[in-house]
Amino acid sequence: MKRIALVNQRYGLEVNGGSEYYTRLIAERLAGSFEVDVITTKALEYTTWEDHYTGDEEVINGVRVLRFPVAKPRAKDFNEYNEKYLRSKRYDTDSERIWFEKQGPYSPAAIDYIRKNKDKYDVFIFVTYLYYLTTAGLPEVADKAVFIPTAHEEPYIHFKTFETLFKLPKAYIFLTDEEKALVQGLFHCEDIPCRVMGTGVEVDCTPDAGAFRRKFGIEGDYVIYVGRIDEGKNCPAMFRYFLEYKKRRPESGLKLVLMGKQVCDVPKHKDIISLGFVSEEDKFSGIAGAKCLWLPSNFESLSISVLEAMTLSVPVIVNGVCEVLKGHCIKSNGGLYYTNYFELEGVLDYIFSHDREYGIMCGNARDYIDKNYRWDVIINNFKEVINSI
Repeated sequence: MKRIALVNQRYGLEVNGGSEYYTRLIAERLAGSFEVDVITTKALEYTTWEDHYTGDEEVINGVRVLRFPVAKPRAKDFNEYNEKYLRSKRYDTDSERIWFEKQGPYSPAAIDYIRKNKDKYDVFIFVTYLYYLTTAGLPEVADKAVFIPTAHEEPYIHFKTFETLFKLPKAYIFLTDEEKALVQGLFHCEDIPCRVMGTGVEVDCTPDAGAFRRKFGIEGDYVIYVGRIDEGKNCPAMFRYFLEYKKRRPESGLKLVLMGKQVCDVPKHKDIISLGFVSEEDKFSGIAGAKCLWLPSNFESLSISVLEAMTLSVPVIVNGVCEVLKGHCIKSNGGLYYTNYFELEGVLDYIFSHDREYGIMCGNARDYIDKNYRWDVIINNFKEVINSI
């Protein structure tokens, strides 16, 4: 049986992050066919990267997790350094080496383990491109590395470091066609074998929208946001747009329900309901009862929350600036996108005034998942990629 290692900056049942959750889903489903280890840090919070987990090793749902200490927390001057560096637009690898260490998680112990144990593993799978564990770890094992960059158009993808890094792996796994086009267009790595496959989506409980409403005291129509409540996810713009809609549509009883860890301020308003971190059952029940799921993010490489909504036949409203999210809507006909407030207003008005078309969108959303995001197909593709190394 082949032995593989997945490398990601954080890992655990408590971790709230897209690439981290994706890594756990993949690791658990590959564990039946391979001997699977996860190489990660002891950090829980990405804002500080301070060690949270005390053990060096544990088993989570059948997956062996190896945790390494973070040598120093995220630098207090990182935001200042980042802003100054991006503004300069004069990128160089030496400055970026400092950038990756300041951003964190800076864990030389994890890289040392990868270096010393290279021959114990048949394949290393690096998930997400932007962190120290990938930029320092992938070059150590490039001849047996599968790279899942989770890349999207943002300033960091143009760093000088990546001009070399993206030419190193033995194979790529891209989450979407848009990501593949972006990476190959920027780095001219078409000669490296690749597969395009997202993530499977499954609901491990029976959602109960009525029980969710009763538990949290929610009446009437609501749209839902699921994920980290953060400026990086463009949440402040979502709040501004929602409050403007309520001002311009005073008769509307629409509510905005938020699920996820709060990292930025949430306006105090009777129709904005922030529930914090919730159970999987509450999450799926909340999505099932929503009129739509709203994702305002400018930058996404896939978005599991969008796929989870669609699998529950709930249409999505997304930021059309993000090509991946816009692509989900166009390919599925199960969602609508906007690029400014008045388009968002039009989207909401349309959804609440076109019942027949809304019903069609609900069916289209589920069909899109059934045709493109089935776990059996995705894991078989993963096995083929791993066995080709």
